[in-house]
Amino acid sequence: MTTVSIGSLTLESTEVLHDVELAYERCGKEGAPAILVCHALTGDQFAVGTAENPGWWSGLIGPGKAVDTDVFQVITFNVLGGCHGSTGPTSINPETGEPYRASFPLLTIRDMVRAEYAALKELGITHLTAVLGGSLGGMKALEWGHLYPDFVDGILPLAVTPAYSDYGVAFNWIGIQSIENDALFSGGNYADSADLKGFELARMAAMVTYRSGNLFDQRFRRSTKEGQFQVESYLDYQGQKLAKRFDANSYLTLLKAMNTHDVSREKIDVEIFTLSFTYDLLYPSEQMIPWLKSMPNASWEIIETQFGHDGFLVEFEKWGEYIQKKLNSLVVPELMR
Repeated sequence: MTTVSIGSLTLESTEVLHDVELAYERCGKEGAPAILVCHALTGDQFAVGTAENPGWWSGLIGPGKAVDTDVFQVITFNVLGGCHGSTGPTSINPETGEPYRASFPLLTIRDMVRAEYAALKELGITHLTAVLGGSLGGMKALEWGHLYPDFVDGILPLAVTPAYSDYGVAFNWIGIQSIENDALFSGGNYADSADLKGFELARMAAMVTYRSGNLFDQRFRRSTKEGQFQVESYLDYQGQKLAKRFDANSYLTLLKAMNTHDVSREKIDVEIFTLSFTYDLLYPSEQMIPWLKSMPNASWEIIETQFGHDGFLVEFEKWGEYIQKKLNSLVVPELMR
């Protein structure tokens, strides 16, 4: 695992995190125009991965692909507050010598972006051609455009809205309550996330929002096995899978940060290109397009899909070309600098 240290970071809350590290993946030729890719809620820094273990966007990023690593260098950080190598609740608090666990401070999306800005400077990257990400990663892309318009040429936020919807906050609240009221949660000092049935339930509730009802119907068709609906078995599996690979305190930290995301009153001067996906319950296009129309330099496409919010993780053949064209249009002036 590769990490970069950024020292102390003052958060929006005025609390200070010391000895902050961000884990990252870096692909492509160093010195090429740089693209920052931002992962979603339970993602990690391995957007590209390896041949043996492909990353979550390996279908989009690579030689000759929509995000062409023959043209660009691509950097992805594990988000601040995450649990895959970056400073978060599972990290050791240098002031106590013990894991932060429940004492880890509340974060905002802006805190995450400021940490990554410092990390990029440590890596010797002084300018970004674009920031690209979906969902929580899309929130970060919007904040990059807001906070550092002179540092980035364009942002490509996917499957996102300028402020997190009340519908999204509602489902996050279900998740938060499910975890925090688990008998084994112990105020955040649990033995193992995998023990928390409330964490599994939180993931199940979230999974229902990620894809369209039509897709659920087409996939499961009320089929049963051993007296259980297949859709119930699917949700059980997804809940157990996440609880085994992700930290519950990190999950809570990121949910709460998402809830505070709001750039709806900000004017973002950098070029914006966004994709919205049909049947996206959490980030509907009708909450994004009016805001985009008020921006000085914004364009968008709506992608027809049954995958709903998860559309930004699949069907690259439908929308990868839009990303490729936009990045190529941005890199021309970058190469002329």
